Amino acid sequence: MKTSRWWQQCSVISFLLAVWLPAWIMAQTTPPIQSTTSPKPQNDRLQFRLVGYPRKHNEGRIEIFYKGEWGTICDDDFSLSNANVLCRQLGFVSATGWTHSAKYGKGLGKIWLDNVQCNGGEKSIELCKSRGWGNSDCTHDEDAGVVCKDERLPGFVHSNIIDMDENKVEKVRLRPVVPTKKMPVTEGVVEIKYRNGWVQICDVGWTSKNTRVICGMLGFPDEKKVNKNFYKLNTERQKNQYHLHSVACVGTEVHLAACPLEFNKGNATGSCKGGMPVVVSCVPGPQYVHNNGLKKKLKTTVKYLGGLKGGAKLGEGRVEVLRNNEWGTVCDDRWTLLSASVVCRELGFGSAKEALTGARMGQGMGPIHMNEVLCLGTEKSMWNCGFKNITSEDCQHVEDAAVRCNTPYMALENSVRIVGGRTYYEGRVEVQVGARWGTVCSASWTTKEAMVVCRQLGLGYSMHAITETWYWDSSNVTEMVMSGVKCTGNEMSLSHCQHHRTVSCQKTAAKFSAGVICSETASDLVPNAPLVQQSVYIEDRPLHMLYCAAEENCLSKSAASANWPYGHRRLLRFSSQIHNIGRADFRPKAGRHSWVWHACHGHYHSMDIFTHYDLLSSNGTKVAEGHKASFCLEDTECHEGISKRYECANFGEQGITVGCWDLYRHDIDCQWIDITDIKPGNYILQIVINPNFEVAESDFTNNAMKCNCKYDGHRIWLHNCHMGDAFSEEAERRFEKYPGQFNNQIS
Repeated sequence: MKTSRWWQQCSVISFLLAVWLPAWIMAQTTPPIQSTTSPKPQNDRLQFRLVGYPRKHNEGRIEIFYKGEWGTICDDDFSLSNANVLCRQLGFVSATGWTHSAKYGKGLGKIWLDNVQCNGGEKSIELCKSRGWGNSDCTHDEDAGVVCKDERLPGFVHSNIIDMDENKVEKVRLRPVVPTKKMPVTEGVVEIKYRNGWVQICDVGWTSKNTRVICGMLGFPDEKKVNKNFYKLNTERQKNQYHLHSVACVGTEVHLAACPLEFNKGNATGSCKGGMPVVVSCVPGPQYVHNNGLKKKLKTTVKYLGGLKGGAKLGEGRVEVLRNNEWGTVCDDRWTLLSASVVCRELGFGSAKEALTGARMGQGMGPIHMNEVLCLGTEKSMWNCGFKNITSEDCQHVEDAAVRCNTPYMALENSVRIVGGRTYYEGRVEVQVGARWGTVCSASWTTKEAMVVCRQLGLGYSMHAITETWYWDSSNVTEMVMSGVKCTGNEMSLSHCQHHRTVSCQKTAAKFSAGVICSETASDLVPNAPLVQQSVYIEDRPLHMLYCAAEENCLSKSAASANWPYGHRRLLRFSSQIHNIGRADFRPKAGRHSWVWHACHGHYHSMDIFTHYDLLSSNGTKVAEGHKASFCLEDTECHEGISKRYECANFGEQGITVGCWDLYRHDIDCQWIDITDIKPGNYILQIVINPNFEVAESDFTNNAMKCNCKYDGHRIWLHNCHMGDAFSEEAERRFEKYPGQFNNQIS
């Protein structure tokens, strides 16, 4: 009995020493939890999400999953630094703002953090000062929200969780053995960013599947074998640091970070016994080569994949496909990175950085051809993947799928800059020619040229092409080095556009140099082709009812010599419905001060040239045109849940809201083409919106529509009305029996 009691007493003392004593010591040495970091159990991995309404994919109420429960953060002491940390944990590069007072609605459950104070550089919100987990004096009326920059961190895989492992592979590059200025670099030693330098990968056990992943990350659709003997001697002479010595990709991964990896321990000085640094060779997409044969091959390969629409950068946009001779979109149900990567590679880019859902690159028009696309990642075309045919009940255009692809680094941003603006999205354009920087002559500077500059700098679209920049004269650059710039608008660099060999500019002063204002989003106008076909008819309208139209020059020239007020004019009438399916409202270029009052119509017109109505002969000659003087823009109708913002009445704001359309009915003045002098025959009716590119759009190729037109002298028939680029090869194929129709281009 004594022995047993003694053992029990020893056990109690041991327990006190093991548990209470460390706790007492910690209590004496650890500061209070108030305003300190709040450690969490290592096995309790934090998750983050954006919720609430109204919100976009990159903004919303911030919620944290901790101890098996989702909770919110109080807005007390909240700052942009806090938002930066949280946005990075959500997989975005940074924050552009934050919100307070439950802007996105009140959350439920716990308020996990309060009085959070970050410096902005922390890897996780748990490393910032706070009151501690679950310690808050707030209500859900004070829930904080964040607005993140719409750009993903490199290597980001999961939509809610990002692993902050220090060995995470974020940046990969190819180092050519022989230095070259040629871009893009397609072959060389693979190097990964490690701490403040670049390290190599040991090639023992390296496979072509690994190479495919590397090439995809770097923006290339395919890989090819490389001559290792050529590199072996060169790499042996150099000091190599092998930080990564085992890679086991299956070939469908979109990023090296998604492959099983084994890192060397220590300071990245591990050896590569029996091997050498990994060297890969990638095949660039036809957009990045000068071989016309390859470019032609790409067009043949992707003839049923329309490409990417609505994206600000090359390699991103809404996915559109051709089926049954009609372009349509893809529904985002089960849309994954694997499927997105098949699309990207098919179009000549690398693997996908993001598989975007919810019409984030704007809503398409027409049919939705595919749903629940399921690719394995090895397919050559999306049409080889499994998918479902859908009905209109299954999917709407608010669910259009889009992608962001990896594209090759071209260093294009190094040869142009914009300076003097209030933000880095605007300023005077300066280009580098040889070793010197200079300005660009603003004569003939238009939206097309400005679009190229914004794209080259990765700043999206050009909202305005500026021709006088005296208020941005902030640099010491005064020499003009480029003039006569003329772009198609699709070039990757301003140097790819036509320009004078020697500078020739009437106004060489710096204040007349070219400038731009860029934006991450733009509008996208599309005409409703079926409505034109359904609403067309001929009216013989008496001249005494056309005095107002004549004052506004809405009739053909022969009307001036008519026997007024007797007789009539024959008018081809139709309704025109113009949708804004982009990501920004369409606003007139001119300010209110230059709008014109039209007494006949009783409102101001904000755009002189908004739409061209033309009747073309079979050889492409314009035989009649709509003489519509100018236009008043407003929201006639909108999709469900979207409110009208613009109207023509009472000098109100004018424009077309995203998700709305402006309807010019067939029975209003000037909504016609005067065909009084036209003889019976076969013609082409062409309608082009924003024909002079006065206002920026994300896609100009869908601004035109054409119809076959048959006129027998009494009646008129339209058929085969369709949307598309007025001057594209596709449009030409649709009208093969009317050769030469593209001789008369509107610009």
